[in-house]
Amino acid sequence: MSDEEHQFESKADAGASKTFPQQAGTIRKNGYIVIKNRACKVVEVSTSKTGKHGHAKCHFVAIDIFNGKKLEDIVPSSHNCDVPHVSRTDYQLIDISEDGFVSLLTESGGTKDDLKLPTDDTLLTQIKDGFAEGKDLVVTVMSAMGEEQICALKDIGPK
Repeated sequence: MSDEEHQFESKADAGASKTFPQQAGTIRKNGYIVIKNRACKVVEVSTSKTGKHGHAKCHFVAIDIFNGKKLEDIVPSSHNCDVPHVSRTDYQLIDISEDGFVSLLTESGGTKDDLKLPTDDTLLTQIKDGFAEGKDLVVTVMSAMGEEQICALKDIGPK
């Protein structure tokens, strides 16, 4: 044994994993799946019968939860697929800056200033109009795999 002290610098992310494995055959419609490194919501699942040489296959049709693009994947039903950890958090809207970023009030009383306004036109106009009218607005932020986006809006009345 040596008397030297060793110090290790960890560069790893201490946070929880962005995905977890789940057997393809158990993923259902309205569930989540990772296709081409994108977090997606499953809109259609079809399973083929086992062929002469092997596995039944699951055909997933899914919509990217952040940009709305349609993605498809075919996976043997006995294999594992990555499923993203998707969370939704509500924040109160404080301010909208000229460059399209929003200032949100967190549960702890701090502010979150790193989110842009949503790209969805109807939600964007609802947020801008409600804010211009001086209403108290609560936005729902969906986050998965290191990405975050405003996905819903609640009006909690005038200020």
